[in-house]
Amino acid sequence: MKWPFKKQPTQPQAPEPDALPHTEASGTRSIAIDTGGGDFLGTALTGDNATAVQLPPEALVPAADLQAPPGLDNLPVRPDTFVGRARELERLDAALSCAGQTVIQAVHGLGGIGKSTLAAHWAATRPHGHAPVRWINADSSATVQQGLAGLATALQPALAKALTAEALAERAAQWLATHTGWLIVLDNVNDPADITGLLARARSGRFLITSRLATAWTNATTVLRLDILDPDESLDLFTCITTAQHPERDLDGAAELCKELGHLPLAIEQAAAYLAQNPLTTPRAYLHLLVEHPAAMYRHGAATTPAERTIARIWNITLDRITELQPQAADLLRTLAWYAPENVPTTLTGPADPPTRNAALGLLTAYNMITPDLATGTLAVHRLVQALARTPDPDDPHRPPTLIHQAREQATANLHTALPTTWDTPATWPTWRTLLPHIDALTDHTTHDTDTPTTADILNRTGAFLDSQGQPARAVTHLHRALTDRVRVLGEDHPDTLASRNNLAGAYRAAGDLGRAIELYEQTLTDRVRVLGEDHPDTLASRNNLACAYESAGDLGRAIELYEQTLTDRVRVLGEDHPDTLISRNNLAYAYESAGDLGRAIPLYEQTLTDSVRVLGEDHPSTLIFRNNLAGAYRAAGDLGRAIELDEQTLTDRVRVLGEDHPDTLTSRNNLAYAYQSAGDLGRAIPLYEQTLTDSVRVLGEDHPDTLASRNNLAYAYESAGDLGRAIELYEQTLTDRVRVLGEDHPSTLASRNRLAGAYESAGDLGRAIELYEQTLTDSVRVLGEDHPMTGTVRSNLAHAVAERDGGETGQL
Repeated sequence: MKWPFKKQPTQPQAPEPDALPHTEASGTRSIAIDTGGGDFLGTALTGDNATAVQLPPEALVPAADLQAPPGLDNLPVRPDTFVGRARELERLDAALSCAGQTVIQAVHGLGGIGKSTLAAHWAATRPHGHAPVRWINADSSATVQQGLAGLATALQPALAKALTAEALAERAAQWLATHTGWLIVLDNVNDPADITGLLARARSGRFLITSRLATAWTNATTVLRLDILDPDESLDLFTCITTAQHPERDLDGAAELCKELGHLPLAIEQAAAYLAQNPLTTPRAYLHLLVEHPAAMYRHGAATTPAERTIARIWNITLDRITELQPQAADLLRTLAWYAPENVPTTLTGPADPPTRNAALGLLTAYNMITPDLATGTLAVHRLVQALARTPDPDDPHRPPTLIHQAREQATANLHTALPTTWDTPATWPTWRTLLPHIDALTDHTTHDTDTPTTADILNRTGAFLDSQGQPARAVTHLHRALTDRVRVLGEDHPDTLASRNNLAGAYRAAGDLGRAIELYEQTLTDRVRVLGEDHPDTLASRNNLACAYESAGDLGRAIELYEQTLTDRVRVLGEDHPDTLISRNNLAYAYESAGDLGRAIPLYEQTLTDSVRVLGEDHPSTLIFRNNLAGAYRAAGDLGRAIELDEQTLTDRVRVLGEDHPDTLTSRNNLAYAYQSAGDLGRAIPLYEQTLTDSVRVLGEDHPDTLASRNNLAYAYESAGDLGRAIELYEQTLTDRVRVLGEDHPSTLASRNRLAGAYESAGDLGRAIELYEQTLTDSVRVLGEDHPMTGTVRSNLAHAVAERDGGETGQL
């Protein structure tokens, strides 16, 4: 900003008008003043033309001697409602003016966050003691000059027609530089260079700056980043506006709407004004309109809402500037719009070279369009910025459908690249857990018709991870969509489609929905035989998986038959020593064990372990699994000495090979505890169970099925020790959690209900025990069938409890 109007001496001597020297370049302006009597004559020259104007005597009063008359404040009208911001107001209060020092306070934040509202409210209501208070629109050098010219005119109205805007601005700058006690609000600064000269010349007083820029205020006394409203505050603001004319109106859905709008004050005001104008529309109906017609709703407010103050327009000025400086930054913002609003890892920022990516991130940060979190190394984007940035609008140069489509494809590609290659390795779990919210967000914001093979692969792999983490219900959602996508894009018989169907069946099996699991496994096996052939490894895997589902459903006859066929085929096709062959032998042994045929189970386990040690090595994870399973068979056979020895060895090896926190290590610790319990050594069993439960909660989470199993087993140990109080409490908690996490009909839920009934029975509460046994038996028959081992166990337990009750009533044992 230039200030060409120079301070005049107290008694200037001026030449005659016709002798005025033309020493300035053509097009500039100068003032010639005659000190003769009467009014002072000023001559303004522009090029070769001269215009004579009259200047009043007060024009020669030095700026330092000019006192401000009352009534100079020009704050914009305060909003009818102002909520919250107590901390921010206190921070603005805390900066005290000192003699000879200019206080510069900068409030920055996202467009629509309420910076101007905060500044106006603070200037009008807080006891800052400044006068006059002048509001200057500072979005360009021209508006800064205009605002200063307005101050000069307010100080000396007679100068308005006599001086140019530049001269008036210079007069105001001189006045600010020579006075104290004033407050100047520089609103909406887009370029710090527009106000740098003004700030440098002021010696005392206070500037309050509002800006979308975050990184330009190193010399400010106070830098305040304004964030969204608290949920209660945004609801208060919304309620005040919508009920002003209709106090009894329906506010159903107001809190959800405020959340959807990201608690952004401008968005709250726009929605509330719309609803105030449309009293028959409820907040919940407005939410529906946002879903069905987002572009229109972001564009429209009330009839009195200026178009430039709507959500659809408020950020366009910023985006214009960003696009002008670096188009890649605007592309990146549209890409980030498809993820969750918080904790976005930088791995999702795309394939650009580091300098380009860093420049884009820096520019978006500078304009408060994104917020880096130094503690986590992630990014945050306001949810409403995201919503707008991914909503196509042919009339918006920043949101044409082609750019929105490109951003969605880029977001999908970035996620796919960031996915770990495996999902069952604990070292990859932190990455998976970081990416999960963004995978969920992408799937929420897209539809089947825009999904690609890349989308389907993301969903398929994510479903496999969720299934391995004990979240089968979430896994089913992702895997079902992946299957639908692959059928549509690749066809029913594509190998990837068959893999998706197999994985979805596995998730249903884990969720306890054995009916649908078996149906899908049978269909997949039939299709793989037809498409790939009887001997393809994927066909053999399908046969193995179908056998597992039959086994889970208690149909051991069909399970064993399929396991035997699969083992025979794998030996023939893959060889005796192939890892899949070893797995088949292990699975067949487990089925024999489940059927009570330990005579056939134990030799198979022993052969499998021997072969695995020879082929894979002592420390291979599969070898450790086979050793664990053999120990379980020894325990079932009553050979506790060999069982405990193998369990101890397996736990030691898993700690050494896999680490203390690997899920298989936790399983080994649980199994060793069970072996100790079986041997009657509760002193060693209970501490191991307790340690396993603590570690499972920490590593796997409260709701993981293995954590729930650990809690159940600890309860059983307490029950065995006669501590029924703690046992029943843990059984009740486990049952509640399994119902919530796995569902009423999951086999593990049925097992929990059976165990709790047994604890009630042991405590002498036969009424509650019998009631639970009856419910469990009914559910077991319905879910698992009459012949399932669980059904038989529950029927036997119910009979025992009824006999105990009836015997007690008749005096019989």
